[in-house]
Amino acid sequence: MSMLGKVRMKFQKISLTNTDLTEGSIAGGITIFAIPIFLGQLLQQLYNVADAWVVGNFADNNAFAAVASSGSLVFLIVGFFNGVAMGGGVIISHYFGARDKKSVACAIHTNFLFGIISSVAATIVGLIGLPYLLTLMKIPKEVLPESTTYFQIYIAGVTTVIMYNICMAVMRALGDSLHPLYYLLISSVVNVVLDLLLVAGWDMGVKGAAIATVFSQGLSMVLCVIRMCRETDYTKLDFKQLRYDSRMMKDVLQQGLPSGIQNSVISIGNIVVQTNINSFGAFAMSGSGAYSKIEGFVFLPISSMSMALPTFVSQNLGAAKYQRAKKGASFGMFSGMIMAEVVGVILYIWCPVGLRLFVDSAEAIKFGTLHGRTVSFFFFLLAFSHCAAGVLRGCGKSIIPMSAMLAFWCGVRVVYVTLILKVIPEFQMIAWAYPLTWTLSSIVFVISLWKLDWEKTAF
Repeated sequence: MSMLGKVRMKFQKISLTNTDLTEGSIAGGITIFAIPIFLGQLLQQLYNVADAWVVGNFADNNAFAAVASSGSLVFLIVGFFNGVAMGGGVIISHYFGARDKKSVACAIHTNFLFGIISSVAATIVGLIGLPYLLTLMKIPKEVLPESTTYFQIYIAGVTTVIMYNICMAVMRALGDSLHPLYYLLISSVVNVVLDLLLVAGWDMGVKGAAIATVFSQGLSMVLCVIRMCRETDYTKLDFKQLRYDSRMMKDVLQQGLPSGIQNSVISIGNIVVQTNINSFGAFAMSGSGAYSKIEGFVFLPISSMSMALPTFVSQNLGAAKYQRAKKGASFGMFSGMIMAEVVGVILYIWCPVGLRLFVDSAEAIKFGTLHGRTVSFFFFLLAFSHCAAGVLRGCGKSIIPMSAMLAFWCGVRVVYVTLILKVIPEFQMIAWAYPLTWTLSSIVFVISLWKLDWEKTAF
């Protein structure tokens, strides 16, 4: 065995949970790594769905509308910081693949310190800006009190959400997608129990749903931190090593800022879309919110694949295995598109049935079905955009997905919805904004991947 082979074997034995994706079957490696991510995302969806289901069945329509329509604003608050965490994860994966232990340790602690600072900033800015955001979203008067209560509690505990995502990004970057899954399983069970206790049992409404979500997310954060502190090698989190490293922070921000900015601006675009949905009334809010919960579930296999690709690509580029990275990217993108179209057909057929799990109003179901059946056949475009963006981030080209998604998923989407409703003031016209912008971003990603030089990355 060569010296390099011996070094790699030794490196792989350091930790049973930190997986080296530069060896073995490409399809098998990506799939095995993506499965825990899928299950983790499934459990994470349960946070929102449990809130929505319990509130929808044990509270009134206004309370359900407040919880169900919260996604865009929640993503605006935490999306920026989560985007930067993704960039930090790419950096860690690259150094992990290159076997640069010192840089891996530095990147881990830089990311964690960034998360602490971000949590404080997000809490302050979120609480101050909340009244203005709710006003801009044109929340109906009958829903506004419930929305205000829900978001005040959620933002007060947003540290738990940000820090969990920071920890999860670090662990996945090292190839550990199992432990985040274990911790989400525990916290999801706690979340459901608290939802039933606080909302159904004690009749606390949206206040109980928000408390359950924050407490459960905090539990998963604590478990992640404990796990990271118990590592025995250079991947261990040591609070004494938390210090500002200008070089590493520059690398993290260079890769993460585009994703963070992208998340924030896209969420602003989604808020504009949600504002137009709100103008059609509380039943439109409920129907669209219920549909978003269903879509969040059925699209999980595809989003999990797109989240696995940056780690796979970045580790292999760090190891200078360019063809392996390219083959893995192709497998991930095509697999995602096939799964997405199968899911889209199923959703088109069963959409009304799924909506009844959350709402029992025929009017709300009508709005949700109209939205779902307009977009579901175009899921393959959404899958390609997400997977291609993941590949490009893994290559260190995060500027490309940021530019494409800001231009189309925000700019074009906002302009389209604003103008089309003046000409054709029908709810379905809002739904058509999604296939339109997915198509435009897919075109840009095809061109970018075609021109990509795999041996010249931004690292």
